[in-house]
Amino acid sequence: MQKLLLLGDEAIAQAGIDAGISGMYAYPGTPSTEIMQYVQASREASEKGIFSRWAANEKTAMEAALGMSYTGKRALVAMKHVGLNVAADAFINSGITGVNGGLVVVAADDPSMHSSQNEQDSRFYGKFTMIPIMEPASQQEAYEMTRYAFELSEKYEVPVMLRITTRLAHSRAGVAQSEKQEQNPLKLSRDPRQFVLLPGIARKRYKMLLDNQSKFQQEANQSGYNQYLDGKDKSLGIIACGLAYNYLAENYADGKVPYPVVKLSQYPMPKEHIEKLVKETDQVMVLEEGAPMVEEQLRGFLDDHLKIKGRMDGTLPRDGELNPNLVAIALGLEEPRENKVPALVAGRPPKLCDGCPHIDSYKAINEVLEDYGDGFVFSDIGCYTLGALPPYNAINSCVDMGASVTMAKGAADAGLHPAITVIGDSTFTHSGMTGLLDAVNDKSKVTIFILDNDTTAMTGGQASSASGRLEKICQGIGVDPQHIRVIRPLKKHHEENVKLIREELEYDGVSVIIPRRECIVVMNKRMRAKFKNKKKK
Repeated sequence: MQKLLLLGDEAIAQAGIDAGISGMYAYPGTPSTEIMQYVQASREASEKGIFSRWAANEKTAMEAALGMSYTGKRALVAMKHVGLNVAADAFINSGITGVNGGLVVVAADDPSMHSSQNEQDSRFYGKFTMIPIMEPASQQEAYEMTRYAFELSEKYEVPVMLRITTRLAHSRAGVAQSEKQEQNPLKLSRDPRQFVLLPGIARKRYKMLLDNQSKFQQEANQSGYNQYLDGKDKSLGIIACGLAYNYLAENYADGKVPYPVVKLSQYPMPKEHIEKLVKETDQVMVLEEGAPMVEEQLRGFLDDHLKIKGRMDGTLPRDGELNPNLVAIALGLEEPRENKVPALVAGRPPKLCDGCPHIDSYKAINEVLEDYGDGFVFSDIGCYTLGALPPYNAINSCVDMGASVTMAKGAADAGLHPAITVIGDSTFTHSGMTGLLDAVNDKSKVTIFILDNDTTAMTGGQASSASGRLEKICQGIGVDPQHIRVIRPLKKHHEENVKLIREELEYDGVSVIIPRRECIVVMNKRMRAKFKNKKKK
């Protein structure tokens, strides 16, 4: 088979195609976005009829993938780590329902918060759900593990988590493909009540999941992805999880580490390898991206006399990514690598693009709020979150997707006036609609701005589920049509927009204002493509 130069994300996507998936579900979120984009752009996937559409949110993506698995077909679902919070209800319960066709859940974590609001570690979700977890150390392993994960999923009829991090997701390497597999035929579960989690059924399904734990443990002990690599110097033993193994190997010539190493890429933890490491070494160091999950488990069952070094004792920083330099310092090497960033490429704070429609929206909101003061605007996750920065200083919250609507409602319930929401069109359909329904049901006095730039701009310009339907959605939820107002966020309309906003802020009920103008970046791409097509003709 041919060798391809792929991002880690793309390796997973190609593995899914080669493993015979029938569907790919996702909601865009860095660093997972390119998995779906690769499948959507793949001619092979199109020819095979693989369903690949962006879902309204991660929960609906997870549920749709579970629905495809219900039919006996294989499905791949991908999201970033905070997206797994949104999908958690369906994800955790899928461990109990089990699966029919193979189901692999990719959780892309973002240590150092390059594009996220926290550093949570998705392995805890996998452990909590009590399913196998795979953590690749390279793009090749990402490809191979994805295929293996589908086999494991169908062998034990459970979903399998594939946990990756930013550096693996967004770096390239050569990936050798293996033999392609045909899609599964349509075949329903032998147990017609498998997916019905009434208490009596759920209790039985849960016992089945518990019974499988020893089997998952044995799979991890025997897995080729978990290796015990011997070393001459027994003063230290190292457990290197996933990509952290690469950071370790980079510090030694030819990657030959002098200490015994357990390369850990399949969970639950391989007890046989770890017990051997503990017996043969004086102390253990744990290298893992994200939270100290392995370290905490070791401290729970190892004897008190064993000294464990890692993120919890300060040998490695508790937050942020690992890198070869941090590992070198932890190992006490004489010359740790410098990691200085040249002044020419030093980080600069992000900003709204020149010509962005959100700029004119914030200017109008800010002018109206001069009469009220600060602290009235609840925002959400998207490009518009940059309105928190100078020169706008226009928003007062960003907690999780959809929280702007419900936080504004809660503030209004407490007597705050005005209570304003700023949410994007894609985020609104992702998680804001249910909050709007609460506000309508309770007749809350809130003004909700749905910033409609006709795309999911922050993650690269994917199609928005709301395009062309925002007014109908809001009306269907129950907002009075007279208080669903559309404005054009342009400088020349500033005065009339300010006037309209003032009117709606004083309405005693739920008001929706939709500033509508196409994202400037998407518009430029569209115009360039149109110009190129004209030239070809």
